[in-house]
Amino acid sequence: MTSTRLAVWGDPIAHSRSPELHAAAYRVLGLDWEYGRRRVAADDFAAAVRGLDPSWRGLSLTMPLKEEAYRFAAARDGHAELTGAVNTLLLGSTPAGFNTDVGGIVDALAEAGITTADTARLLGAGATAASALVALADMGVSRVDVRARRPERASALVALGERLSVVVSAHPLADADAGSRPGRVDLTVATLPSGTILPSAVTEPLAARGGALFDAAYAPWPSSLAAAWGDGTVVSGLGMLLHQAVRQIRIFHHGDPAAPLPAETDVIAAMRAAL
Repeated sequence: MTSTRLAVWGDPIAHSRSPELHAAAYRVLGLDWEYGRRRVAADDFAAAVRGLDPSWRGLSLTMPLKEEAYRFAAARDGHAELTGAVNTLLLGSTPAGFNTDVGGIVDALAEAGITTADTARLLGAGATAASALVALADMGVSRVDVRARRPERASALVALGERLSVVVSAHPLADADAGSRPGRVDLTVATLPSGTILPSAVTEPLAARGGALFDAAYAPWPSSLAAAWGDGTVVSGLGMLLHQAVRQIRIFHHGDPAAPLPAETDVIAAMRAAL
């Protein structure tokens, strides 16, 4: 009898920790589900999905496949529609796409005792930044200061902010004037690539007036930004990795990212131990 199959796809993919997280959860849930990994290029995505047999239940997607999965999905949840990114695909006659990164950020911050904020600073303007902006809006943030190496890339975030009723402004990440006198915010969310090292002339003023820090990076840890935060509250991207996976597993199990799993406390504990 063919087992139910799932996997994480991306390019590159060897670094992904999703197989360990999902395997730990399915053991607790008593499910004989196989979860693997596969390197898939963006141009090959649609054909690869169409080539799957009925034993396949779903896919987790990482870069550069989130936009491809968005286009492939026949139905999408609200977070996917807002961000244009799907990181979870529930297969079947009508493939359904979800973005669990947004909820993963919200859940990781809530676990650290941060459930609301009024102002925030968002570092970076790439794909993860859109999910972070939606997460900030869900938390009640009304104003977001985006800092990016190329502020022109933040135009999509400014437009998304208008849809979310969030005032978004954009400035160069290393701009001397903007960087040296940042306004004080309640929360800083960094979506910069792992291993990014910023000069102290940039990090020190951001840390001094940046409130709590959520850094989507987690390897290496602490990041150079987290190390500059001193005694301030710092939340690593491992929390997002864990909680977005919990929401994925909810989708694969029963189709609803908001509905808890059976024995979910035990599931999360097993997943955390696998990190």
